[in-house]
Amino acid sequence: MRILVTGAAGFIGFHLCKKLIERKNYVIGIDNLNNYYSVKLKKDRLKILKESKFKKYFKFKKLDLKNKKNLNIFCVENKIDVIIHMAAQAGIRYSLQNPRNYLDNNIGGLFNLMEVARKNKIKKFIFASSSSIYGSNKKAPFKENFDTSSPLQFYGATKKAGEVFLKTYNYLYDFPVTCLRFFTVYGPWGRPDMAIFSFTKNILSKKNIKIFNKGKMIRDFTYIDDIIDGIIKSLKNRNKGFNIYNLGNQSPIKLMFLIKLLEFNLKKKAKIIFLDYKKTEMIKTHSSNAKAYKELNYKPKIKIEKGLKKFTQWYLKYYEK
Repeated sequence: MRILVTGAAGFIGFHLCKKLIERKNYVIGIDNLNNYYSVKLKKDRLKILKESKFKKYFKFKKLDLKNKKNLNIFCVENKIDVIIHMAAQAGIRYSLQNPRNYLDNNIGGLFNLMEVARKNKIKKFIFASSSSIYGSNKKAPFKENFDTSSPLQFYGATKKAGEVFLKTYNYLYDFPVTCLRFFTVYGPWGRPDMAIFSFTKNILSKKNIKIFNKGKMIRDFTYIDDIIDGIIKSLKNRNKGFNIYNLGNQSPIKLMFLIKLLEFNLKKKAKIIFLDYKKTEMIKTHSSNAKAYKELNYKPKIKIEKGLKKFTQWYLKYYEK
């Protein structure tokens, strides 16, 4: 089985490629290596894959999903069997400033991949969706059959649109599709624009941390290893048709508790500025993993205390703090 992983230099894509090649799956990774955040961080992730003792199972090419012609040629030449689509223009707040990037990458890039799947009779298509599509749902935990028609930001809207497009292509062209809704993923090699990473950086630099809604937010932080386990289990699952699964920790915590844990791990006090509610911010995320548990045997194992310790240890080592 030859697996295409898009966004291979990204946070989740990197960890997924690493685990897959360790399991001796042949992985073809692509990434456009854009500068939305540190290109060095992306290249350092790739370096680990290229220098791994399992490197013979990994191939990488810098490739932009928006280039339909080159993408199709590449996939045909590499005889792709499965597509795991991790690549996306990430970031909720950035989508307010540059919505066109989200349209071009998250919709245009996905469409090009769907066309590859259609033309080349791909055996399975796995799509990285997001908990952000649940929008302002107040009932929790969130279940896959909840209304997801009103995301609070354009990023979430592109993820919802992606699910809809894939459901239509599954109906028309009959290749199996699995959409995985990730809940606030964190861990070593994470994205600098995400809360845990940026909080850590600012605490160590003695800079202010800006907290919206006066800190009254709750998040279902999910450790990267649990997410990768869920992706691989969905890859092995033989379900046909179109399927959606939540992948969360199912143990949401208050944002202020997260900051206290960071202060403890870093042995430094955070300087906090509390701000009013921002309409792009979800008050609470809380995953129901019942469907993923039943059909994929997905069981998150890493609690926030352990996961955060692993992240801060990596951060301090990587940046030599």
